Amino acid sequence: MNISLESNNEPVIIVGGGGHAVVLLDVLLRQNRKIIGVTEADPERAGKDLMGVRIIGADDAISVFLPDGVCLVNALGFVNMPNRRKQIYIHFKKLGYHFAPVVSGQAFIGAEVSLGEGCQLMPGSMVQTGSRIGNNVLINTGAIVDHQCIIDDHVHIAPGAVLSGCVSVGEGTLIGTGARIIQGIKIGAGCIIGAGSVVVKDIGDSSTAVGIPAKAVKNLEK
Repeated sequence: MNISLESNNEPVIIVGGGGHAVVLLDVLLRQNRKIIGVTEADPERAGKDLMGVRIIGADDAISVFLPDGVCLVNALGFVNMPNRRKQIYIHFKKLGYHFAPVVSGQAFIGAEVSLGEGCQLMPGSMVQTGSRIGNNVLINTGAIVDHQCIIDDHVHIAPGAVLSGCVSVGEGTLIGTGARIIQGIKIGAGCIIGAGSVVVKDIGDSSTAVGIPAKAVKNLEK
């Protein structure tokens, strides 16, 4: 692995207070990580708690903390905001912040696996031998990435999805809940693979593909 787990000793701020944030908090609290707080755009939630952790305000509240004194955890998901997770990562990287890995103790990581900055492996997820995972990738609950897959930056592999061996997935793509990708398939950048779909042919960039077998039904706006 190419991630550093030394950041486990650094205090963290959770960026975003939605549904994915509570899963991240559960993992981090079980690991006894020091959590400064959670950001949330809704001003009415400022000062309240989320799973016992204080909501410190909107994202600009992070500027109070120096980049070398804190690391961030990206809690943005994909639903209704397909590019927001990527935007958050790029924005704070430009300001000098770095993103901590979040790897559940119930995740499995095989030999010779490369994990990029800010990767998240949720409980029950598996990344098998020889796979390469980019920056800011979310491999959600119970998702399986089999041997020698290549997953580019900002990809979200939703709960229960299965990628067979030697699959490649382009930047910013969503693999929906329970989707199945057979071995050797190439999925382009900026795609959405619908929940429960079975992909048996390559999918080009900026496509939405659904069904069994999955077919591209439209091109997304870039």
